[in-house]
Formats: sequence, C-alpha cells, structure tokens
Amino acid sequence: MTPTAVPEFVVVALSARALAASACRDGRSVAAIDQFADADTAAKASPCLTLPSRRLRISAGALRRALASPDLHGLPLVYGTGFEEQPDLLAALARARPVIGNRADAVAQVKDPLAFAALLARFGIPHPEVSLSLPDSNGWLVKRVGASGGGHIRRASRLPAGHYAQRRMDGRPVSLLFLADGRRILPVGFSRQWVAPAPRQPYRYGGAVGPLPPCGRMDAAMIDAAATIAEAVGLVGLNSADFLVGSAGWCLLEINPRPGATLDLFDRPPMPSLFGLHLAACAGQLPAALPPLTGCRAAMIVYATAPVHLPEGLRWPDWTADRPQTPALVPTGAPLCTVLADADDVLGARRLAGRYARTLCRLSTMVEAA
Repeated sequence: MTPTAVPEFVVVALSARALAASACRDGRSVAAIDQFADADTAAKASPCLTLPSRRLRISAGALRRALASPDLHGLPLVYGTGFEEQPDLLAALARARPVIGNRADAVAQVKDPLAFAALLARFGIPHPEVSLSLPDSNGWLVKRVGASGGGHIRRASRLPAGHYAQRRMDGRPVSLLFLADGRRILPVGFSRQWVAPAPRQPYRYGGAVGPLPPCGRMDAAMIDAAATIAEAVGLVGLNSADFLVGSAGWCLLEINPRPGATLDLFDRPPMPSLFGLHLAACAGQLPAALPPLTGCRAAMIVYATAPVHLPEGLRWPDWTADRPQTPALVPTGAPLCTVLADADDVLGARRLAGRYARTLCRLSTMVEAA
C-alpha cells in the first residue's frame, strides 16, 4: 500500500517504521512522526514528519508542534518507543485526542524502578535489586529511568539525576512479546537479544532473533509472570517483558508497555498484522489463538563505524530496513540501517544477519571512499 489515502491514525515513536509497515499490512493509512523519517517510513506513511533531537528522546515541544499540523488534527495517536520516561506527556496528549495504548498511569507504574520492584516482590517474581543511591559494592549497573535501547546503561561509577542502580545479573537476554486486554495476555513469541558494544556504551542494543523454540516449564513460568503483572497494572495492546535466563533460572528485568523492536520478527505471514491486533487488544479484544510462524527472523542494527556519505539515489538491498533519506551523512556510531534475515532456525538467522551486516559495512566503506 502506498500512503495516498487520508491518514486514519498518527504513529509516534523514536522510530515509527515498523508500526507504519504493520499498519499498511492491516490496510490502514497512517501518518508518522519519529526522529528519522527514513525513506521506507515515508513510503508507508504520509505525512512523515521528523522530530529534531540530539538524543534518543522525544521532545514534548517538537511533538506538540508536529501534531498541530492541520492534517493531523484530532487523529488517534498510536505510540511506540520513546514515551516511557515521560508518561505525563501521554496524559497531556490524551486530553486532546484519542491515545491508543497503555494509560499514562500504567506506563508510570511499570517504569518507576522502585514501584516496579515492589510490585514484583509482592507477587514473588524474581527481579534484580534496585536502588536510587549507588551502593558501595561492585556488581551494579546504572540505568536512566524510562530509557530504551541499552545505550544509556553503564557500569556503576556515579548516579546522575534521573538514573537508578540495578544489581548486575548473569544470563542471556530473552524477551516475550505479548498482547493484553487489561486482564489476560496472549503470548506472541519469545526472542533473544544481543548487544553491539561501543565506547562508553557497553550495552547498546544490537538486535534480536525469534521466535525461539519452546522451552517448557521456563517459558510457562515467564509467561505467568508477564500475565500477573499485566493483570495487576491493567496492561493493554502489545507489550514486551525482558528477562535474563541463566543456569540458575530467570529474572524479570522490565516491562516495555508499548510495541517495540521485535515487531520485525513476528509481523509477517501467517501472523495477522500486529498493528491490527494491537488496536483490537487496546479495545479489549484478544483472538482465541495466533498462527505459528515458520522459520526464524533476525533483525540487526548496523552502526556506522566511520562517517558515511550516502549518495542521492542509493539503491538499498532488499534485506534492509530503516533506510535513511539520501543524500545523507551518517556520523560514526549512528545507526546506518537495520538488516533482516530469514532462516530455518535461530542460529541460521543470526548468522545470515551477520553476513548481511558485513556486506553492508563493505559497501558503506566503498561509498565512504568514493
């Protein structure tokens, strides 16, 4: 679908491309507002507006100015990543238009580190210890309240304002994407994440692969934990629960109360559009079941290792997404694009994504040299 119709919704996120693509799969026309206005987002959404920012944060003032555009007046707003640290902005937006997703108070509850830890303790759900002061002992991480993407996570040395300390735990990061109707949940699938370390960003998000094969009792226990929190808070729509899984068991790190990065893994046939499922779940409707996906998909972010000049009319490989508008200069350390790789299993998809990323890096080196 091309974005020629009058938009029915406006999607807002740090990156709105996956939400816009899923909306198109559902036969919906949308406008998009995000920090990148990538070429493939603009191909799915009209208008496609950019939120200027030097950091991965949504500027409340810039967003209000963008939403004041006459063709966006009163449109229902579907939000993704970027609102977790400012639920008050969600509450303010909801006074002027329908906001589809979790209520501002639900977002605030699961993203307040002490309130969330207390909620998990109340239900006996394993969770790392958190503190608003920096403990003297080693083995702690410092995180920014409500942030996403992993680039904000540091090994503990000081505790700036707006940050908290979390005890470091061992294990593999695993995420559960699920639908919720305010009372129940319906699992979409598990995925595994990895990091792409950079100077001063040892936990920068690198990518994810899924769905993971079933893991019996552990899967059931993690699903039960997500269901318990979803019911207690009244979560709706698409959400994800991030876990660490190790030899000693698992612990729940956080709930992300909105659609996120793993849409790319699961929003493909025969799965119905996750955008459509999100809308229905926010209205209290869950399907009886979801069709199983065949094979696995990996989505890997490729970061520029040096400044890259992208020429006008650059032809991107079909397996890329989040493609910058050209001409463009991508600075060192910034996302160049995302690569998507499909294979029969988790290992095959992860390896293919790595090969695609290396190919892209070679191509970007040639572009830089030219």
